Amino acid sequence: MPKPAVLLLNLGSPDSTSVPDVKRYLREFLGDERVIDRPGSRFLRRLLVNGLIIPFRAKKSAHAYEQVWTAEGSPLVVTSKHTQAALQKQTTLPVALAMNYGNPSIPDVLHKLRADGIDHLLLFPQYPHYAMSSWETVVVKVQREAAKIAPDMRIECVLPYFGDDDYIAALVESARPYLAQPHDHLLFSYHGIPIRHLTKADTSHAHCQVVADCCNSCSPVHGTCYKAQVTRTTHLFAKKAGLDPAKWSISFQSRLVGEPWISPYTDHLLEELPKQGKKRLLVITPAFVTDCLETLEEIRMQGAESFKEAGGETFAHIPCLNDQPVWIDFLAKRLQRWQQSGLLA
Repeated sequence: MPKPAVLLLNLGSPDSTSVPDVKRYLREFLGDERVIDRPGSRFLRRLLVNGLIIPFRAKKSAHAYEQVWTAEGSPLVVTSKHTQAALQKQTTLPVALAMNYGNPSIPDVLHKLRADGIDHLLLFPQYPHYAMSSWETVVVKVQREAAKIAPDMRIECVLPYFGDDDYIAALVESARPYLAQPHDHLLFSYHGIPIRHLTKADTSHAHCQVVADCCNSCSPVHGTCYKAQVTRTTHLFAKKAGLDPAKWSISFQSRLVGEPWISPYTDHLLEELPKQGKKRLLVITPAFVTDCLETLEEIRMQGAESFKEAGGETFAHIPCLNDQPVWIDFLAKRLQRWQQSGLLA
């Protein structure tokens, strides 16, 4: 009889806030050819990461992690483990957890699953949207490592669920207490990616950044278009929540310098919105399932400070789905659906 299991996959964090641990994490993260994919040799990419980016970024990143670190450790890893435990209570399938970078590592988890006799693995990336630098790279890494560690293991994968009715319902339900508070504007802040990644994912080379209003013009390439998918999530959320179209907008955060990234930029809007009379702001970050450095430090701390310095009055970040019951129910419902369909039989 097949012995299936589910593997939740997330980004990862350094093992600690020490500069050496942060350097090790950044080297693994930024060394990923799907994260920094500039044309050129592997040597040149390593030179860019190890010679230029990490020496200038490690100390600053370590300080940022210190601002959000908990007694248990990294908020992303800790919350992901809570999610794993809560989901395990709602399914008979073994539920494992791995991080693309850092620990628990994908190779270590695959070794354990093989030792436990698992021969059929369902990957559940904790990314609602496709991007080469997030969803694709973690799936490819599992497949690559499994080919070496457990070549006979059958691997299935959950596709991005950015437009899934149950996902949208969970997102809206988790936000309702905040939406009920007086506010002037709701900002949907998504993680940014280089525009080059958008056009690279468009295999037709005839839609993305070519067709007018390409994100809202139906096309098969939307299956691998991050911007089209986050746009879809936002519109579905706005419709289900009954939002006033004049009271919300989309922006993109966490960009690196050196090339154009998708815009508008979150940090720019946080300074502009108070000038437009939008003094009471809500920010939601749907690209992130789990609160992490980018939501807790970049938005909840730095973002709030920038907004208020620009004349804003109140600022609230709507937490990610994290280990909220609505999110656990969504995960469990999807697993139950797969079991009933015979996918894991």
